Amino acid sequence: MKRRVAFALCLAVLASPARAAPEERLPEIGPAPDFALTSQDGARVALRDFRGKVVAVTFIYTSCPDICPILTEMLAGVQDELGADFGPRVAFVSITVDPARDTPEVLKAYAQGVGVNPAGWSFLTGEAAAVREVARRYGVVVLDAPGGGIDHTLLTSLVDRRGVLRVQYLGSRFDPGEFRRDLLALANEP
Repeated sequence: MKRRVAFALCLAVLASPARAAPEERLPEIGPAPDFALTSQDGARVALRDFRGKVVAVTFIYTSCPDICPILTEMLAGVQDELGADFGPRVAFVSITVDPARDTPEVLKAYAQGVGVNPAGWSFLTGEAAAVREVARRYGVVVLDAPGGGIDHTLLTSLVDRRGVLRVQYLGSRFDPGEFRRDLLALANEP
């Protein structure tokens, strides 16, 4: 836990979003790193498959004892608040940082247990090297911890409809209302 907090604090300055005033556009960080991984349904899913939608990309693992479940529950609440926009205009992607244990079947059971809407939320896994590379390209540090745990940066990235990385939220204590407003602002951009 101490290591996770230390990494979060070290990356806070690098990953904190520049907040826009309500009338301003959210900043553009650059092209979002592409990926092609396996979903909870066994299908191959790539970031480019979501073109035309706003995508929130996050990194979790299903056996996480602390912060990952908090983030996933918060996102599930935002999913519900988005209503009809969730799926057609906004999608969530949760990529496991523990692909050895988080098989498609495990991810599917986890998603069902949290009550996610599979029409708009993909849980992804893949080969360990591929998953670690995607995490690294999004700025997520992943380290094996003593006792079989995993320390990782908890970073949620917003990708606009054109595939541009716009905002990154560090941790799980960001304001869900602001997060929802940012998702909708990106979905409503011309």
